[in-house]
Amino acid sequence: MLAGALGVGTANAADYRLDVLDKLHIRVAEWRTAEGAVREWASMTGDYTVGPAGMISVPFIGEMPVAGKTTAEVATEIGDQLQQKFGLIDRPDASVELAEFRPFFISGEVQSPGRYPYLPGLTVLKAITLAGGLRQSPDLAREFISSRGSYDTLVAERDTLLARRARLLAEVEDKEDIDFPKELQQSEVGKRLMADETAFKTAREKRLKVQLASLSDLKKLLDGEVDSLATKITTQNRQVDLLQEDLANIGSLAEQGLVVKQRILSLQQQIADLQGKVIDMETASLRAKQDASRAMQDASTLQNDHATEIAQDRQQTEADLQQTELKIAMNRDLMTEAISRDPAAALSAGGASRTSAATVTYSIVREKDGKPTEIAANEGAQVQPGDVVKVTLSLAPAD
Repeated sequence: MLAGALGVGTANAADYRLDVLDKLHIRVAEWRTAEGAVREWASMTGDYTVGPAGMISVPFIGEMPVAGKTTAEVATEIGDQLQQKFGLIDRPDASVELAEFRPFFISGEVQSPGRYPYLPGLTVLKAITLAGGLRQSPDLAREFISSRGSYDTLVAERDTLLARRARLLAEVEDKEDIDFPKELQQSEVGKRLMADETAFKTAREKRLKVQLASLSDLKKLLDGEVDSLATKITTQNRQVDLLQEDLANIGSLAEQGLVVKQRILSLQQQIADLQGKVIDMETASLRAKQDASRAMQDASTLQNDHATEIAQDRQQTEADLQQTELKIAMNRDLMTEAISRDPAAALSAGGASRTSAATVTYSIVREKDGKPTEIAANEGAQVQPGDVVKVTLSLAPAD
């Protein structure tokens, strides 16, 4: 279980408690009052390593437990035992110095995990440096950078496709407002895409309305022309009927020689001219009706083409979006694998961005009251002899 975060700070050297693998340098000297001189116990001078049982083997004393004691306490105990063993008047003075701290250990995402000699003032960051830094590989670093570049490009493409799909859905359902995904609404890039698609939708709708209005105006103009021609045809037919009546009335007079033939020929010519004009107007009316029908057909075709274009764009967008999602997942997996095998790759490349979030965390496993306790730490946390520094890589995949 993790205890509170471990900050900078370490115990006093005077309070340092000995444990297994600590190395001590011991010297013993005795003041002889009768001789007024100092006698050094050369046979006891030397280096001693605390054994697995927490004891050192000292001449004349034998196995002596030192684990959990300070050097001052060991020195006092050596002097007391020697005085007692040999019945000395003056207690020998023992000097116990810490020749070498017990080692510390480092495990996890480092180049060379294992056992290292402890140095005073050692921090987590220094310990990682001794272990060669975070585990890394140039090839994996390049692979991560390449995959992340592809991933970011694909994510931008996906955002574009999401914005386009939202616009197409609004056009299919004939909605005035576009229902954009929330993920686009939470970034500046997404907001720009939303604005672009909204403007595109407005422009396309405006163009369609202008084209349909133009065709509608043309049809109205042609319908008006047909009505006008129908009125003129009626008028012309009435004039033809009147002229034919006149021609019938003067027909009998012509037979009696009362009317010149020139008058008859003139009426016949007028009738023929009017009938020709009627035929021309009927032809023009038919042509106008055909053009009006074509305008209606063009309007229908324009709307159908618009709907078909939207449907095709939507189908293509869905296919592109599906392919892009697959590529994103593939590059995310590649990055996750690269990060898991090379933590330094993600950190040196500036983090995993919108991909799997790579976080390196530190903790120290320290023995307290005979039980190992894991303590959360930072790079500046002080490491003590016998500690185990754990470097862990945490991966949190993005959505």
